[in-house]
Amino acid sequence: QVQLVESGGGLVLPGGSLRLSCAASGRTVGNYAMGWFRQVPGKEREFVASINWIGGTTEYAESVKGRFTISNDNAKSTLYLQMNSLKPEDTAVYYCAGAKVLGWNTLSGSNEYDYWGQGTQVTVSS
Repeated sequence: QVQLVESGGGLVLPGGSLRLSCAASGRTVGNYAMGWFRQVPGKEREFVASINWIGGTTEYAESVKGRFTISNDNAKSTLYLQMNSLKPEDTAVYYCAGAKVLGWNTLSGSNEYDYWGQGTQVTVSS
């Protein structure tokens, strides 16, 4: 089992920045695809970004390309999402997720992930 705990959410002005963190613990041996998703009430959970933990391959949703950066620190077993130029439509609960993979691929479907954090609220408002 893998446990994921997000942190770093909060209230930020439009145009501002936030960095989310996701600390992983438990049986983390092997390669994983790690992802960030977000969800607003009444809508489906939406893919934001994914990274292959060992290979470093990344994938982004079109809506966040050029503004968000996903990264990881293997020594700290921590996943990050740097969010710049934030917009009100980025407001959501952000979740990190993980799934064991055999290759260097990323994953963009929520049903492909086995492990989920509890979520952290990001609110972009003036």
